This record gives sequence, C-alpha cells and structure tokens, in this order.
Amino acid sequence: MEFAQLRTLIHVAELGSLSKVADRLGIAQPALSRQVRLLEEELGVRLFARHGRGMILTEKGREILDRAIRVMADLEEIRTAASDVDAPLRGRIGIGFPPTVADIISVPLVAAFGKAHPQVELRLVGAYTGHLLDGLHRGEIDLSILYDPHTARSLRSQPLLLEKLFLIGPGSGFAGDRAVAFKELDGKRLLLPSTRHGLRTIVEKCAVEAGISLDIAVETDSYATLKDLVRHGHGWTILPLSPIYDDIANGQLAAAPLIDPAPVRRLVLAYPSDRSVSRLARFAGETITAIVSDLVERKIWPGELLVRTA
Repeated sequence: MEFAQLRTLIHVAELGSLSKVADRLGIAQPALSRQVRLLEEELGVRLFARHGRGMILTEKGREILDRAIRVMADLEEIRTAASDVDAPLRGRIGIGFPPTVADIISVPLVAAFGKAHPQVELRLVGAYTGHLLDGLHRGEIDLSILYDPHTARSLRSQPLLLEKLFLIGPGSGFAGDRAVAFKELDGKRLLLPSTRHGLRTIVEKCAVEAGISLDIAVETDSYATLKDLVRHGHGWTILPLSPIYDDIANGQLAAAPLIDPAPVRRLVLAYPSDRSVSRLARFAGETITAIVSDLVERKIWPGELLVRTA
C-alpha cells in the first residue's frame, strides 16, 4: 500500500470521477485507475461502484476512506514531531485569500514574515473560491482562507470567523449606528455580486426569509467597483466591514448592521489533507489566525471568532 494510492482514494471519493481527479492533480487518468485497482486488489474489497456518471464509494469504501484520512493526518504529525523547530524558515509559500480578505490581511502578514523569517518568498493569491480550491488541489497554494467551502475530504479546515455583513451606503447614507431591518431593503437600488458569488446567495436567502424581493440594479464581482458605485450615489451594497474600514473612517462610505435576519459568512483556514503541512504553512496559518483575532478584538473586523488563540 502506498500513500499515493490513499491520496487518490480521497480525491476520487470527493469528485466521483477519475477524469476530474486527473485534471485536478495533473496525473494521467490510467495511472490513477491503476492506483485504485491495485489498492482494491491488495485490500481484497471493492472500494467504488462504477456507473455511467462516475464512481461512488461502496459501504466498505467509506470505511476505508475514513481510515485513509486518519493515516494521512498521522503522517503529518510524525513529520511535525521530527522537524527541527529551531531551524530558520526558508523557501517559497503560496497563500490564498478571497478578494475581500486580501487587502486587510496582506500587509500584517508580510510584515510578520519579514520580521520572523525574512528569507521566505511569499506568493499571495487573491481570488474567488473556485480558483483558490484549484490552487490548493494542484499544490500551487499551500493554505488559504475560504468562505463557506463545500465539504471537501481533500481539505483540512480550521474555523476562523463568523463574519457579519453590513448595508453599505454613501458617507451621508445613515444617521448614527441604527440597525436596518432586512425588509427595509425592499425597493432599494442594490449593487451586488453575481449569482455565482457566495455573498449573493446569502443575501438572497435573507431576502426570502424577510419576505421581500431584491431590486438589483447592477451586478459586479469586483468589490472595488461596488465601493466606487456606492460612493458616487448609484445605489447600496452589502459587504463585510473589514475591506472598507478606511473608507468608513474617512467618511466616504457609511455602514449599518442588518437584522431580522442578520447575514453572516463563515471563514475557514484550509490546507490540503492529502499532503503534509510544511512548517512554512503552519507558521502562516498561526500568523493569520493571530491577525484575524487581533482585528476582531479591535472591532475592525466585526464578527464572532471561531478559534482560540494562545
């Protein structure tokens, strides 16, 4: 039995298709098929049921999968225990962020690396979830902050933050800090991300719960464009507070909390579960967690912290 076979098992179980796994990992499909076949022969059980639309785990396959995930986690613990914790960190690391997170995290993260491990080369990737997941699976990104990811057996996720979303208007848009009931958005000219964006899904679910229809005048997946349009009086948007904190502080934008219901998003820190977490990635994850905790405590990033820090 080889670790490559267990890695393939994890990915095929998630995607249900050898061709999709081949695209994800950049490995020829026949080689992946052979790994699955050899693993089944060695174990003497059928791990997958094949059908016209792909492959699904058998009952025995689900049991083996759970054990395979634990084996990969145990392997990482062995590597961590054997590493020299006092050795200086060098090399290159890729770290992913959603666009609304990149601006607020990047500067303190780069500063922390520059102070503690100045010889490390950082690659910061700001992109939407699909691109970040692809980078994680291909090994181009070592860890990433993700919003509401779909359950993925090939990821090891650590909860970070339950982030509050706010109604954003021009600088003179609100009187004080009055909370806005979601039903008050009925009839407002809204500027929102497209339907493929997770934030839009959350907003639409809240609208259904509030019993209203949304008047969406403009769709754009660029939060910088959303900010500019709101600043120039073309409508209202819904965003987290963190990426527009400075705009609110200088009076260019205003924010009001939304209630009944209150829209929130869940952030996690994700690592691939099919390969080891390097000391670089571990340091980056610990640093990101500390930065998020600090921003929440200083009320720059409104939300509920989901992880304990030392």
